[in-house]
Amino acid sequence: MAKVSVGLRGWRFEESEIFSEEGEFKPLDEIPEDARERLVRLVSLVEEPCDACYLVHGDEEIQQCRQAAIVYGEPGEEVLLCSQHEPDFLYWFREAGGRELAGDDIFADAFHEWFVDDGRAPEGYAGMEHVETDPDDLPSPPDASEIQRRLEEGFEGERINLRDYGPQDDDSTPLEEGDLDDIDLGTDYPTK
Repeated sequence: MAKVSVGLRGWRFEESEIFSEEGEFKPLDEIPEDARERLVRLVSLVEEPCDACYLVHGDEEIQQCRQAAIVYGEPGEEVLLCSQHEPDFLYWFREAGGRELAGDDIFADAFHEWFVDDGRAPEGYAGMEHVETDPDDLPSPPDASEIQRRLEEGFEGERINLRDYGPQDDDSTPLEEGDLDDIDLGTDYPTK
């Protein structure tokens, strides 16, 4: 079977890993972890604006941003792009040091900083040739509520004992029942 992009170009999936023989998405627990993580992440990315457009227009003129069509990077550190800004990203990746940051947790931020500092591909820089073969033949990915339902289906949870994560040296006093009673877990703590 071939590799396919779902929702956005860029992340490619082995068809046999994500689709059943009937051509529908497999249940999430049957999809390998890496592919499952990407599919779940795609659900929240598919309607987002292009990062480069957003850096140009911001929240004030978000309606001017084109919708993302391409995703590069790893889940959580991805860069979303429209077709017009893909050459800028590819230039940064190929020619301006982006390749060295592949897989790094600052990958997206580094591209954003480069772009904000007027980093652009030279006029006429070639983008990527994407081959689209019958994209309408692929089923639509499940929406966010369906993904959540599938994730919760049969989930029993796991009880975590916080005492197991406390100091482990012999000089410490072990936590006793009631030691955490005065802690208000509903308190909003300041952030930076």
